[in-house]
Amino acid sequence: MLNLFLRLLCLILFSINFTQTTIENEFCEKADQYKQIDKKCSIRSHYSQNRYVLYDVNPPEGFNLRRDVYIRVAVFIKNLVKQDNEFKWKLVLPPWGNLYHWQSKHIGSQTQLPWNTFFDIASLQKYVPVIEMYQFLQEYSSDNKQTQLDIVYILQNDEEMFKTGKFEDKNEIVKCTDKSLWYSKLESNKYNGYFWGYHNITSKDVKCVKFHGIMSNLQKNLRPKIYSSVVFDHMEIALHNVYGSQEYWRARRSMRYNSELYNIANKYRRDFLNSTDKDDGTERPNDWSKEKNRRNAIGGPYLSVHLRRRDFLIGHTSTVPTIRSAASQMKKKMNELGLKLLFVATDATEEEFKELEKYLFNHTVLRFIPSDYILNKFKDGGVAIIDQIICSYARYFLGTYGSTFTFRIQEDREIIGFPTKTTFNNFCRNNKQCNSNEQWEIVW
Repeated sequence: MLNLFLRLLCLILFSINFTQTTIENEFCEKADQYKQIDKKCSIRSHYSQNRYVLYDVNPPEGFNLRRDVYIRVAVFIKNLVKQDNEFKWKLVLPPWGNLYHWQSKHIGSQTQLPWNTFFDIASLQKYVPVIEMYQFLQEYSSDNKQTQLDIVYILQNDEEMFKTGKFEDKNEIVKCTDKSLWYSKLESNKYNGYFWGYHNITSKDVKCVKFHGIMSNLQKNLRPKIYSSVVFDHMEIALHNVYGSQEYWRARRSMRYNSELYNIANKYRRDFLNSTDKDDGTERPNDWSKEKNRRNAIGGPYLSVHLRRRDFLIGHTSTVPTIRSAASQMKKKMNELGLKLLFVATDATEEEFKELEKYLFNHTVLRFIPSDYILNKFKDGGVAIIDQIICSYARYFLGTYGSTFTFRIQEDREIIGFPTKTTFNNFCRNNKQCNSNEQWEIVW
């Protein structure tokens, strides 16, 4: 009798557990989210509570502007996670592709690069749930390795607002024109497009949106009870909720670089610039969330500069100095600070750099030249980050007015804890024409 009772009890418990499992996973029999899924089990239904936000940016936009767009999206997702307990929101990191400044053709393709090439993913995840694109493609439901997204929104500026100068929030579905539509309809409910260079991704629907306003205004487009995956194209159009806010800086502080890039930069500082964190007062906790507000960083015994040339010589003629004028400004600052070492991050030609050295013959002029190993592993983007790290730890920094490359260095120096007077300084066109960036100081 007792055995019969125990068997009945086990059967009841099993039935309850099975019912709960099938409801939660929509009759998906496997419970392990990270191992192979049974062929009978739909991966999409297994991740029934997951909602994915994907995005892309106008192709000509550079590396450092794209980093700013990430912060806007990360804060957006962070707010969604706080507000919405029904769904599990994840931000899919768009792989990096060929950018204007990535000119090293001899190292092969610089496309579909994962974020972990440049950034510490675990550090990003301490702020917001992010996954790489390749992880998304493994998680999301697919048919014969073909992934179909639910909807793509192509964000567009309202040109009329720019003509009239009267700006107001707008989020309006409009008819897509041939000029705006980068996607082609293959058949009913199936669109093809660039999709970060992946040929196995399509979308069920594509809509054009005339948009003006802050990022949070896009929340109504998500419709999580209908869509599991939403793509926002031209995400640079959506603005920061509050630029420079505490939340902005939390997202920015989470953007720690790949640890090997720090190691390479720190070795260079030690070997060539007599600079270490212990000596320079620039030691930081491994976890960005443990950082504290301070202004006592000293920096290494060198001047660092970002001297932007090439495209700025055409588009920013009123602010970019000649090589001779730039050299004069560097010399003056080094003499003022009693420094002999100069580190230069620049896209200048070889001839321009030699000209700079000629004007500064009494000083040691250095720049980072990557080994084949570093260039092949971390590409041009990684080399640029190494430049930025080295610039960030200098005693004093001079940047290029209007350059996002300079902005990112200034942000890093704010996080490290330098006095603002050593950070927010730019080259002048000449003694009569000098512009300085606004001082966007860190908020803790």
